[in-house]
Amino acid sequence: MMTVLQTIHVLAALVVLAEALNKLERTTPFAHGMTRHARLVDGLKAVAWALLALGSGCTVAAPLLLGNGMQTNYLPLFDGTPPLIDRTAVMLGFAVLIVRTRIKEG
Repeated sequence: MMTVLQTIHVLAALVVLAEALNKLERTTPFAHGMTRHARLVDGLKAVAWALLALGSGCTVAAPLLLGNGMQTNYLPLFDGTPPLIDRTAVMLGFAVLIVRTRIKEG
């Protein structure tokens, strides 16, 4: 059974994962006609959103995989321990910033 902290962590990760995949789909660091500066900026944006997608995807997948009996020694991305307040606060902070931006955009 998941604790309240774990539930908040996973729900925040779902928000971050959805936004990261959405933003990652729209980055085009290899488009033709871009200046070197624009290509660097878009490439860094793509790397950042890819890392956020990886981290939040692992957060969403971990309880599902570990709850179904997967062995943690076969999954180097999952340590099998419940999230602490530090990881939850970071994930929730990203989720709040994403929701705030969406509300601001209307």
